[in-house]
Amino acid sequence: MKFKKVLLGLAVVACTASAQAATTLETIKEKGYLQCGVSQGLPGFSNPDDKGNWTGLDVDYCRALAAAIFGDAEKVRFTPLSAKERFTALSSGEIDVLSRNTTWSMTRDTQLGLNFVGVTYYDGQGMMVPKSLGATSAKELDGAKICVNTGTTTELNITDYFKTHNMGFELVAFEKSDEVIAAYGAGRCDVYTTDRSGVAAERLKLANPDDHMVLPEIISKEPLGPVVRQGDDQWFNIGRWVYYALLNAEEFGITSANVDEMANSENPEIKRFLGKDDSKFGEGIGLGNDWAYNIVKLVGNYGEIYDRNVGPDTPLKLERGVNALWTEGGIQYAPPVR
Repeated sequence: MKFKKVLLGLAVVACTASAQAATTLETIKEKGYLQCGVSQGLPGFSNPDDKGNWTGLDVDYCRALAAAIFGDAEKVRFTPLSAKERFTALSSGEIDVLSRNTTWSMTRDTQLGLNFVGVTYYDGQGMMVPKSLGATSAKELDGAKICVNTGTTTELNITDYFKTHNMGFELVAFEKSDEVIAAYGAGRCDVYTTDRSGVAAERLKLANPDDHMVLPEIISKEPLGPVVRQGDDQWFNIGRWVYYALLNAEEFGITSANVDEMANSENPEIKRFLGKDDSKFGEGIGLGNDWAYNIVKLVGNYGEIYDRNVGPDTPLKLERGVNALWTEGGIQYAPPVR
């Protein structure tokens, strides 16, 4: 009986401690910045310059989070992570959010104690080969050596593809992305494979990018998006609605250049979105009511972020495609703020 009372007492203490534990938002506010996990260098998505300044679509998502929380998009620090170590860093609390070209899959969503907040970039796995190889289709790669990142869906997808088409292959795997593209560039393998956006980005790191071509096949679905830990619904909601705010702003036609003008709009949806009425939607998720205004003013809308990081006028030259808004023939769609 005494043993049962001890167990009950421990359970009460554990529950009390859990209830008193600081939320993710409280912890971030206390330290004064957001810790964001990113790649070790992927142009267009998360890439540092020679002075350590980070840019990219994934980076801008974290800046949008910081803008929503602090009204300052610069209150964010970046932790470069390999594919292998990214989930451990998030689970352990080393980072507050993972925004690192990470594919949303069932296993990752249900078995790692993590939640994906949305899809910031719809992608699919592609393959790059030297033009000198003479291949014009992935189905011509029987017996090829293939460079991949360990700890990614890339390994599984390429294995499934080659087995499905009864082709032989040899995987040459590395932990770091730069090691993979360096091995491919050195001729240690015939094929480089990752998300198609990643192929376009890594191709730019080669000594002679024009000597290489991306094959036409897309062999998988790769919905890429930010990730948070399970168990903190407030932080999950903030992460999700910051992403939705970027989409809604683009749909409303609100940009970083015109947001002050749009703040005077008589459109009730826009007034509600920018916190210019009495609805107080920001307070409902632990933020100020100017949370969405700050995101757009300091970072821009989704279209602005896309265009300056990976769009047709950047070195990656990626068309919007399925990443266009639903009103423009794409599948990017956000629920309303109401």
